[in-house]
Amino acid sequence: MLLRTFFSRFDRRARLPKGVRIYAVGDLHGCADLLAGAFDLIDADLARSRPEQAIQVFLGDYIDRGPDAKRTIDLLIDRGQRHETVFVRGNHEALLLGLLDDPKMLPNWIKLGGMTTLMSYGITTSARDVLQRGREVSVALAAAIPSAHTDFLANLVPCFSCGDYFFVHAGVRPGVPLDKQSEEDLMWIREPFLSSDRDFGKVVVHGHTPSLEPEIRSHRINIDTGAYATGLLTVLSIQDDKVEFHSSSRSRARQDLE
Repeated sequence: MLLRTFFSRFDRRARLPKGVRIYAVGDLHGCADLLAGAFDLIDADLARSRPEQAIQVFLGDYIDRGPDAKRTIDLLIDRGQRHETVFVRGNHEALLLGLLDDPKMLPNWIKLGGMTTLMSYGITTSARDVLQRGREVSVALAAAIPSAHTDFLANLVPCFSCGDYFFVHAGVRPGVPLDKQSEEDLMWIREPFLSSDRDFGKVVVHGHTPSLEPEIRSHRINIDTGAYATGLLTVLSIQDDKVEFHSSSRSRARQDLE
């Protein structure tokens, strides 16, 4: 009922160019199993109805908190080699890149879920030991991350625009044109974005702020359903003016959330 109420407020005039279908995938946070399920879901949908152009957009926060950051990045790299994909930068990827340049950032990264990423790259130690041996741990992590992964992280984009939709990790600052947004806001903002009812110029599709189900407002859609905590990863499908929600869950059951 709540989802239907929000959906009735969505601007249905928004649409993609003719023949284009976009699949947008919410925050992964190391949930490689749910990502594999999302791939199955997308592939099955494409097999039923193949558009002229299909673009798969991933909204960032691929690492931290969840159990398998390394495998998640492997899957994304492989997907990008075989499909048209867009990989948006999340704040967690920015933190990791910053850490590789500046070990002093390690305590903040650990507080935000970095321990699971360390372990996924084979670095097993306690959080206390990490903080005591910060530079040593940072050097070990840099050596453990494959060059393909650092290249992937370095080439993430801050945002992606198509038709009447603007895809980003966190959101946008109200009152600032979309082409003038700061990368910090695109990766980190919550307020005043989340409570704003103003027109952003396009419908903003984002993650970053977990919700138990997709949030739909007149000019924004949040598809971060807290995969690492809920076991539910949301996939948004858009074609023409049609918007659909699907989910990859650990039960492998496909659900239609609309």
